[in-house]
Amino acid sequence: MLFRAFVLKVASWKPVKKLITKSFLFRPLVKRFVAGEDLDSAIAIGEEYARRGYLVSMDLLGENVATKEEAAQETATYVEMAKKVAASDQKDRINISVKLTALGFDISDEVAEQNYRTILDVCKPHDIFVRADMEASPYTERTIKMIERLRATYTNCGTVLQSYLHRTPGDVQKMIGLKARVRIVKGAYFEPDTVAYQMKPKVDEMYVACAKTLLCEGNYPAIATHDPKIIETLKTFIQKEGIPNERFEWQMIYGVRRDLQEMLLKEGYNIRIYIPYGAAWYPYFSRRLAERPANMLFILKSLFKK
Repeated sequence: MLFRAFVLKVASWKPVKKLITKSFLFRPLVKRFVAGEDLDSAIAIGEEYARRGYLVSMDLLGENVATKEEAAQETATYVEMAKKVAASDQKDRINISVKLTALGFDISDEVAEQNYRTILDVCKPHDIFVRADMEASPYTERTIKMIERLRATYTNCGTVLQSYLHRTPGDVQKMIGLKARVRIVKGAYFEPDTVAYQMKPKVDEMYVACAKTLLCEGNYPAIATHDPKIIETLKTFIQKEGIPNERFEWQMIYGVRRDLQEMLLKEGYNIRIYIPYGAAWYPYFSRRLAERPANMLFILKSLFKK
C-alpha cells in the first residue's frame, strides 16, 4: 500500500506526467495497457478477444469533466460505442464500463444520472450491460444511491465495490438485495486510513470475504483480480461449495497477467478482459503502475534498452 501511495504521488507531479506522456520510451508500456486512442481500434481488439473465447468490457478513459457540454460529449462517445457494440457479431460477449465523473458527477448527480440513463436506454434493447465504475471514496455513497434509483428500471446496470474501503461489506449486502451485478476489486485510489484499510493483508482478507459472499449470494458477480494466491483460494472455495462456472466470471485488465487470463480460459471459466482506450489515459495508466511493482520494473528495463 505504501508503494502504491508513493507511485500515485510521484505520478501527480507535472514533470513526471510530461515525461511519461511525451517520451517515446514509455509508449510500449502504454500500448500494453491501453488499447489505442480511438474507438474503432479498441472495438477491433475487443472483438479479437471475444472470438478467442473471452468476454470483454469496453471502457473509454477519461474522468472529472467540468461542464455539461463536456459531459454531453462523453455521453455521445459512449452512445457511439454502444451502437458499434450492438452492430458487432460479438455483441453478446461485450459489455461497457462508464465513469460517472465523465458523465458529469462533479456537476451534479442529476446530470450524471441523466447521461447514464441515455446510455442505458441505447443498450437496453440489445441486452448490453453497462457497469458504473467505482471511483474515489467521495463518490462511493452517491454511486450506490444512483444504482439503487436506476435498478428498478434498468436491469442492465451495475457497479464496482472496493475491498479496501471499510464500508464495503455493507455495500455488498445492498447490491445483493438489489440483485445488481457487482465487480469486486481491491481498490486503486489513494485513500486515507479513516475510510480505507492501508495494509495489504487486511485488504486481501476483505477481498476474499466479499468475493465469497458475492459468489454465494450475488447476481453473476465479477471477481476482478490478478493475484494468483487469491485466485487459487477462491477456486478451492468455488469447488468446495459446488458453484457452477456460469454463475460468475473472473475479470482481468488488458495487458496484465496474460498468462493467468489464458490459464483460466483453458480451465473453462468465464473470463472478461477490461479493455480501456482513449486519449485521456494518464490517470488510468498511473494507477496500473501503482498496483504492481513489476510494472515499474518493466519501465526501468525499457529506459536502459538501446
